[in-house]
Amino acid sequence: MKKNKAVLTTFVVMLFSAMISLQSFADGLPEYSEIKEALKNIVGEENGGFGLNMWATVVDRDGVVKSVVFSGNDRGDQWPGSRIISAQKANTANAFSLPDLALSTANLFAITQPLSSLYGLQHSNPVNTEVAYRGPSENIGTLNDPMVGYKIGGVNVFGGGLALYDSSGKILGAIGVSGDSSCADHNIAWKLRHKLNLDYVPKGVSPTQDDNIIYDITGYTSVSGWGHQECSPAAAEIAEELPKTHPVRTKEKK
Repeated sequence: MKKNKAVLTTFVVMLFSAMISLQSFADGLPEYSEIKEALKNIVGEENGGFGLNMWATVVDRDGVVKSVVFSGNDRGDQWPGSRIISAQKANTANAFSLPDLALSTANLFAITQPLSSLYGLQHSNPVNTEVAYRGPSENIGTLNDPMVGYKIGGVNVFGGGLALYDSSGKILGAIGVSGDSSCADHNIAWKLRHKLNLDYVPKGVSPTQDDNIIYDITGYTSVSGWGHQECSPAAAEIAEELPKTHPVRTKEKK
């Protein structure tokens, strides 16, 4: 009897995993294994941070979590708290990007500071803690991560979250990464989106008309209003070159 129950449980888990994978494919979003492999490779590159392992979360256009992955060998190889932050970043980039305008979480840094026009935005749309802390720990970062299939919510206003656009220019959702400095997080997210071929960005607020991080804060003021605090010269230099090394793509003409 116990053996039959165990077999049934295994079958249900496998079926659920297959359904999640097929649903992601149907949404035009990358599969778990594709995200994980790409993240592992990119973390091994120079990104201007501390060289730490990372979390990445993908949400669809409705804010539903589709995949949660980590780059280390175990869920404890990267900051445990960054799992939820990565999901929060994905939710933010999706929630505040449009079919014709992409805003990265990095773009929201200066404009949400006290006395700025969007101050308080970071306190809206709180994280759904029931989703964030549900389920068995051993499933965290697997195909069956407990957040998958649920809306996580949350607003994060530093680097690491980017909207995802397919080759037709359709916004599919967003990706969020966390686990290093916020500036390195942005660089890693940018490279990851590029690797996943979901960077057909329509327009942004950066000087290169995309959603790249902007380093234009002098004192406490951002020249553009969309600036981000610099974390390190190395991260800033990498970010400045991203439009050349990993340029956003142009949507296919009909």
